[in-house]
Amino acid sequence: MAILGRYSKAYPLGRLRQFSRWTENPENARRIRKEVDDEIVEEARALTDEDYVYVHRNFTVTDGIFVDENIIFSDVTPEWIDFCQTVLGLGDPITEPQTPHQNEPAE
Repeated sequence: MAILGRYSKAYPLGRLRQFSRWTENPENARRIRKEVDDEIVEEARALTDEDYVYVHRNFTVTDGIFVDENIIFSDVTPEWIDFCQTVLGLGDPITEPQTPHQNEPAE
């Protein structure tokens, strides 16, 4: 079963591709269905700079909101974390205040 992360932030893929050591696994992009010769086939969608992807608490990047599915970047290094924090403005997810979920009591 897919795991919905408690912390992620969406960015256009073009912003993440600015990282000098960016590599991505396009074959892990979300699958799309389309009709080819009267048959429905599934294939990974082609990712563009305008597509939004998600940076999670563990600094991996996914094509969707689930932390353990469609992982397109997982080469988490100190340089990548620094890029996320300084260039993207992503705060430290460990110390950022957490917004309580709708059914959780506020602390």
